[in-house]
Amino acid sequence: MRPTTVDEVAAIVRQAADDGTTVKAVGSGHSFSGAAVTSGVHVDLSALRGLTGVDADARTVSLAAGTRLHEIPDLLSPHDLAMANLGDIDRQTIAGATSTGTHGTGLAFGGISTQIVGATLVTGTGDVVRVSSGDVESDAIALGVGALGILTDITLRCVPAFGLRAVETSGSADDAIDGFLDRVAMHDHHEFYWFPHTDCALQKANTRLDADVAPHGPGRIRRYVDDELLSNKVFRVLCEVGARVPWAVPGIAQVSGRALSGRTFTDSSTRVFVSSRTVRFHEMEYAIPLESVPDAMREIRGMIDRRRHRVSFPVEVRAAAADGLMISTAAGRDTGYIAVHRYHRDDPTDSAAYFRDVEEILTAYDGRPHWGKMHTRDADHLRAVYPRFDEFLAIRNRFDPGRVFANPYLTRTLGA
Repeated sequence: MRPTTVDEVAAIVRQAADDGTTVKAVGSGHSFSGAAVTSGVHVDLSALRGLTGVDADARTVSLAAGTRLHEIPDLLSPHDLAMANLGDIDRQTIAGATSTGTHGTGLAFGGISTQIVGATLVTGTGDVVRVSSGDVESDAIALGVGALGILTDITLRCVPAFGLRAVETSGSADDAIDGFLDRVAMHDHHEFYWFPHTDCALQKANTRLDADVAPHGPGRIRRYVDDELLSNKVFRVLCEVGARVPWAVPGIAQVSGRALSGRTFTDSSTRVFVSSRTVRFHEMEYAIPLESVPDAMREIRGMIDRRRHRVSFPVEVRAAAADGLMISTAAGRDTGYIAVHRYHRDDPTDSAAYFRDVEEILTAYDGRPHWGKMHTRDADHLRAVYPRFDEFLAIRNRFDPGRVFANPYLTRTLGA
């Protein structure tokens, strides 16, 4: 169903409750987990999109829940505002991104959910509820994995529009890993990518600048070669070869690693944060205490060699500030994120073994899985790593007593 008003959303939920069926909102379909899967009613929020309110003095904006992240910069530009931080993919809806804990990198910044200061949602009884920052429920609703209701609009606290200077450098994996903690403390936004089967890593550091900074850096041809030709088209071909001939993957990785080159450029924040990603993959990401990242990465490197996994995709490492949301992956601790990927055509058995081995390492560091990505954790594990887990469940019981929004994924991760 594709409602066009909040009242229509509420009517759909009430009807589902009366019929004894379930309802799930669906966004862009970017998640790798089963968070939005249902055998009941799917609610498509694509007709609920756009800017619904602006408070220039408070620097807050309200957005309909189906608004895509890539649409937001043009909506904010006339008001000289920007989102404080973003990830590198912007195809998600704002409701889907915040509900699953989408984040970027930067030790002074939380995930997108931490920018929420208000929200409207339809509960499991069909009631329309407005929650504001400061309400205890807001710590649950800002990142609720679709368990509490269907979000219909979200209010974000924004910042004045800004630019970024991006410095990308290629170097050794040892240097990237050993220096990670110092660099995330030094730079506004820092991350690195390590290429398995090599000692090659690409490091990225972004520095925040005034909004009126002029775009500067590689020309259109160089940007096309780097961002489209090498990062997508050529990389896709290499992944296809690796999927068909797994023994060739280490050699391909060496070629990819040696092709890395540094560059520096300046542009608006959105254009620097976001990258084109057209090669399909499966992904697992875990959040661990920031200080554990170097040791965990060393274990993953050793495990890949020892188990002879053949991995075409780089391992991505980022950081985020601690926050106070109930089931945020960064709740209560400065956090490092380690994300691993497999090409979507790789052998499923081999991919599953790789993800299982990485997960075993990261759960030993009190790892918390990304809610929108692949993992095998259940409610018992999550209760142990989230101090406010039962507080979240209590709010779930109030907002969805009949489990209208339940599905197999939530039953596994939150309990029945």
